[in-house]
Amino acid sequence: MDGKTRIAVLAGGRSSEHEISLASARSVLEALDPDRYEVVTVAIGRDGRWELGSGEEPGSVAETLPVPTNSVPATLGDVDVVLPILHGPFGEDGTVQGLLELAGVAYVGAGVAASALCMDKDLFKKVLRDSGIAVARHVALRTGDPIENPFGFPCFVKPARLGSSVGITKAHDAGELEDAVALAFRHDEKILIEEFVDGIEVEVGVLGNREPVASLPGQIVPLGHEWYDYASKYDDGGMKLVIPPPLSGEVIEEVQRVAVEAFVVTECEGMARADCFVVGGDRVVVNELNTIPGFTATSVYAKLFDASGVPYDELLRRLIELAVERRERRSHLQY
Repeated sequence: MDGKTRIAVLAGGRSSEHEISLASARSVLEALDPDRYEVVTVAIGRDGRWELGSGEEPGSVAETLPVPTNSVPATLGDVDVVLPILHGPFGEDGTVQGLLELAGVAYVGAGVAASALCMDKDLFKKVLRDSGIAVARHVALRTGDPIENPFGFPCFVKPARLGSSVGITKAHDAGELEDAVALAFRHDEKILIEEFVDGIEVEVGVLGNREPVASLPGQIVPLGHEWYDYASKYDDGGMKLVIPPPLSGEVIEEVQRVAVEAFVVTECEGMARADCFVVGGDRVVVNELNTIPGFTATSVYAKLFDASGVPYDELLRRLIELAVERRERRSHLQY
């Protein structure tokens, strides 16, 4: 084991994306070079308990071995880098990142503040809007607030802090709006009513710390669905990814520039996937940043970088190096 980089892969989680996270972890385990990396898996069960796996068998992730949570920081302290592949609440929202900061280990991806900010669609839009980056207009409602929709129909209703389009509705009239609000409030105490943006939906990967770079964008084309909902994202044949999208070179460069700018102003590091719309042929509107995008070899983020000349195993290597670089950079700070 001497000379190997010790990696802990965190997977699972308490959100609706539990199985998606486990699939990403299996893909990562299969891609990590066993001659270069020593790997342990730490799966988080739906009940919130942490579960240890050996990581010795490619594609295996433990799911049923409960370990007291207070033993985890000591375990993580024995590794060089933690790779969290946790989507949604209790994983992508800064909670686990705070634990990793307390444990004093290097970890892949955005820090506490950037993770929390990008998870909250309301606060994220406000920061981007204040930074001069175009976003869709929205109003935020909290439990008990009257329904307010200044945008007409159709409009979107979303939980403020959730992922994978869970709890999101495209409302076409007042009746659908009322039902959509009730659904969104089942998932969060704060929700968004957002204007409908009519444009080409594109996604672009961002990679780096202080000098991030963007991948080629890809156009999202839902198949058999009105919009890019949960089924479009995860059902076989639910969507088509077109890389590069049918846009001019100048517009593609603008999408990449805006994605990197959004990454920088939200203080992301490591990785993120920027979801955008191109409106009127040339105006870029940012929808959101996913700080831990789906991470199988066939997920959009990996496909975008593969098309940009960075294959999956190389992408993993760069992310691990970026985590180490940030840990080294911050180790000189005095608290």
